Amino acid sequence: MPEQVVVAEEFGGVRADAGLAALLGISRSVAAGLLSGGHVLSHGRPLGKSAKLVAGDALEVTIPERSDPLEVVEEVVEGLKILLDDDDFVAVDKPVGVAAHPSPGWVGPTVVGGLAGAGYRISTSGSPERAGIVHRLDVGTSGVMVVAKTERAYTVLKRAFKERTVEKVYHAVVQGLPDPLAGTIDAPIGRHPGHDWRFAVIEDGRPSVTHYEVLEAFGKASLVEVHLETGRTHQIRVHFSALRHPCAGDLTYGADPRLAATLGLTRQWLHAKELGFDHPVTGERVQVTSDYPQDLAYALEILGSGQA
Repeated sequence: MPEQVVVAEEFGGVRADAGLAALLGISRSVAAGLLSGGHVLSHGRPLGKSAKLVAGDALEVTIPERSDPLEVVEEVVEGLKILLDDDDFVAVDKPVGVAAHPSPGWVGPTVVGGLAGAGYRISTSGSPERAGIVHRLDVGTSGVMVVAKTERAYTVLKRAFKERTVEKVYHAVVQGLPDPLAGTIDAPIGRHPGHDWRFAVIEDGRPSVTHYEVLEAFGKASLVEVHLETGRTHQIRVHFSALRHPCAGDLTYGADPRLAATLGLTRQWLHAKELGFDHPVTGERVQVTSDYPQDLAYALEILGSGQA
């Protein structure tokens, strides 16, 4: 059955793929796939991905189903780079638009499927669709991820993430200039009371702690380094949105679509820059870093040039 989605006022004039992604809480690449496949109708006609949304319009959205939504599909995932290949784990550079593992409602590429397609045999611990996955990145977030190859590595790394001994460093471009320039956001996060696909700072949410420092201020936006103490879903996006400094391009959490368009962003400016953890066998400290992908680097160039 098609789902009816009414275009909110703030998405009037926004490109269909960007607006639909924000309205449904999915990545822009998935939204573009739905539009290209004719699964989104406006007034009974398929809506193109570059069409402009009209406030108040009722869209009919049909989500195609896989026969088995948890099936691991072996595939070559474009842009999935190997940063470090160890006997016990593999660290990858996850591109935007790629999920960590299969899940109901997701029809796009996955890290698990991409590694399988590249010939990697990873840990079989956990459920089959999450084999080797010891932590996740959002579909719309790029950067470094570590995947366990062996059962021992899976157990040790899973425990390390749970006990918060893994150093997780992100870079983000947020709107405006946070005050103070360095600080800690300690605010509980849970499901948004009005939107099931979003999260929010709520009184009875799970404890969530984010440390940040402004690296560079550009006027309309700032580049910040973030160290996560906890790892809640959408944590960085929710915390900075609550401060009224949403990640640039993050329309789901209140970013200005005009700034996103100026910067050429089709997703939130958020990148998992570095992971630091103890080797699961030797105990030696391992540091893995990821460079900014092209879309984020381009947005930084625009900001640095003063054209934003």
